Amino acid sequence: DRPLVLAIDHCSLIVVNTAKALEFYVGILALAVDESRPDLGYPGAWLWVGGCQIHLLEVVNPDSVENRPEHGGRDHHVALQVSDLNTVIQRLKEAGVDYSKSKSGRAALFCRDFDGNVVELLEKQ
Repeated sequence: DRPLVLAIDHCSLIVVNTAKALEFYVGILALAVDESRPDLGYPGAWLWVGGCQIHLLEVVNPDSVENRPEHGGRDHHVALQVSDLNTVIQRLKEAGVDYSKSKSGRAALFCRDFDGNVVELLEKQ
C-alpha cells in the first residue's frame, strides 16, 4: 500500500520584512527564490530547499518572539540539511549571526533568522 502522506512540501515562517529575511535565506544560506509565487495579497517569498520549499509570510505574527528558549533545539524550528557545515559557520560569522552547536554531538548547529525563527543546519554527506 502506498502511504497516505508522502513528503513535506513546504513550511511557512512569519517575517517582519521580506527583503530583510531574504538577506538571511538568500544572502547567507544561498537559497533560490521561486519566482512563480502569485500575488497572495501580502508580501512574502517562496524559497527552494531541494524539492521542498520555505514560504516566508510577511504578516502579523500571532506568536510572541519574546522569552524564547536560548537554545534553538528547544524551540520550534525548521531543520535544513547542508553539505558543508564549516562553510555555513563561516557565512554566519561573516554576517554576525550567533549560533550554538547541537547538544547531541551531531555535526549540526542552531541559529535564528533576523525575525527570531530558529533554523537548524545539519551536515549530511
